[in-house]
Amino acid sequence: MKHRDDKLGDFTTDRRVIALSAMAIVIGCISTLVAYALLWLIAVITNISFFGRLSSAGTTPAQSHLGIWVIAIPAIGGLIIGLMARYGSDKIRGHGIPEALEAILLGQSKIDAKVAILKPLSSALSIGTGGPFGAEGPIIMTGGAFGSLFGQAFHLSSAERKTLLVAGAAGGMSAVFGTPIASVLLAVELLLFEWKPRSLIPVAFASMAAAALRVPLLGPGPIFATVHHPSLSIVGLGYACLLGLLAGVGSGLLTKMVYGFEDLFPRIKLHWMWWPLIGGAFVGLGGYFDPRVLGVGYGTIHSLLNGEVLGSAALSLLLAKSVVWSLSLGSGTSGGVLAPLLMMGGALGALVGQVLPVGTPGMWAMVGMAAMMGGTMRAPFTAVIFTFELTYDVRVLPALFIACIASELVTVLWLKRSILTEKVARRGHHLTREYAIDPFEVHRIHEVMITDFGIAPEGTPLRELANPRFPGFLWFNERRALPIVERSGRVVGVVTQGDYLQAIELGEDLDRTVLEAGSRAFETIEADDVVRSAVVKLLRLDIEHLIVVEEGTADKIVGYIDRSTVMDAHLRWYEEEHLQERHLRFGGARLQPS
Repeated sequence: MKHRDDKLGDFTTDRRVIALSAMAIVIGCISTLVAYALLWLIAVITNISFFGRLSSAGTTPAQSHLGIWVIAIPAIGGLIIGLMARYGSDKIRGHGIPEALEAILLGQSKIDAKVAILKPLSSALSIGTGGPFGAEGPIIMTGGAFGSLFGQAFHLSSAERKTLLVAGAAGGMSAVFGTPIASVLLAVELLLFEWKPRSLIPVAFASMAAAALRVPLLGPGPIFATVHHPSLSIVGLGYACLLGLLAGVGSGLLTKMVYGFEDLFPRIKLHWMWWPLIGGAFVGLGGYFDPRVLGVGYGTIHSLLNGEVLGSAALSLLLAKSVVWSLSLGSGTSGGVLAPLLMMGGALGALVGQVLPVGTPGMWAMVGMAAMMGGTMRAPFTAVIFTFELTYDVRVLPALFIACIASELVTVLWLKRSILTEKVARRGHHLTREYAIDPFEVHRIHEVMITDFGIAPEGTPLRELANPRFPGFLWFNERRALPIVERSGRVVGVVTQGDYLQAIELGEDLDRTVLEAGSRAFETIEADDVVRSAVVKLLRLDIEHLIVVEEGTADKIVGYIDRSTVMDAHLRWYEEEHLQERHLRFGGARLQPS
């Protein structure tokens, strides 16, 4: 068999990925410094707000003893955030990831420098005054903003700016949690909308650079180190699946609560600037009855993983955190979702784990954390690896995975969109989270082209095109164009219906040949090219048809392709995926399509 030198490859990545990777490493380092500054600022504001001291020592609002005055502090923080959003930028509202999605999908990956400054300030203020959020959402938006600004300083395409924006987001998350692999997976599952080396490689470099720089600044991981649990049997994995299904129900309820409160606030006859104040007041009220709901709650998460929060304590934490977090987020304040999901999922797992005959409440808290995060964000791979990198408990990986998949099963069947994409949809935009290979990228032109095409010999009189007995008559009327070929079969031009009608209107001699009336300029494409190449050429040149030529030649015609041919092929591929048929024969009779 003759060896075929196929010019097509597995990937389209070129050498620009090297320059992008170098830029991404710089962005990863910048994101780590920004993350360090954000965590420092949260600690400073927490100390000022709840302890009246100027310090950056690690502490939590739950350790304060302010009594009823604790209600006022989150409300004051909400008021300041409302003012910042109204007179600064309303892009600081929310938990950051939907805003990053909008910048990627609709804003050509451009983020305003103002957002890069105001987002971490508002988030630090929100969390430092007791907001029940995590720092990951804000740092994703802030790191992405710095990545976008860095990219805007160079001559880059929109796709390349997107890569640097996501590199900044992944670097920021890796710096906050010390989870470099999960940060890359988060980028793939939520932000990149593609799985290509051109974007994956730079994002990975940024995440790893941030993880390396994190060690001297914030210390090594894992941040929630726990005792290692034994592997689960098939029975234990079954219980993990049930917990995942329950977490999926909880994920759906949380999503509905957040947007239920978001729908409720516009009914209040006040400008949206005042909504974070109201949300902050309810946060303070919840913190008065259960101080554990205030702030990021990393200490509480660690206690859940160690099995120290059980029974009524776990139940009250789950209910209070759910209401306070969803109400505050629905008010439009600034804060993240990951840490709260970990806490609520951990409380659910601890509750269920008390009645399960295998494992410990601490282990089931870990499974519940992953399942709640995976179902709510619909990012199961991220949730599994994220939980593992937080704890380094490798033996629980199978339980984490089956729980996350079960949780996602519930949410994808119950809700059309996730807690992250619902906000984007409410602003009038649609996005899909399903990644699939575009058939235009894998099918070749010779698979879809028309081989039984009409031609016009170069000496054909123009009037013959209107003769029903002319062999190319039907083709010319249906496709509105005919390739002109010489005796050797070499294509030398194209004649269109426009050429024919123009000749009639100008009163020209219809005995002229089609080559004289037509055009010697025509566009070709090789039969071994992918269909995507034909689509791009048709659209870019704004033409209706292409002459398909044999590989390595410029004029040996072997087929014809036009816009309707492409659409017919796309319909055929669509039917292959969605048309359900039975082909198995019973009793000699083939079953009919269902």
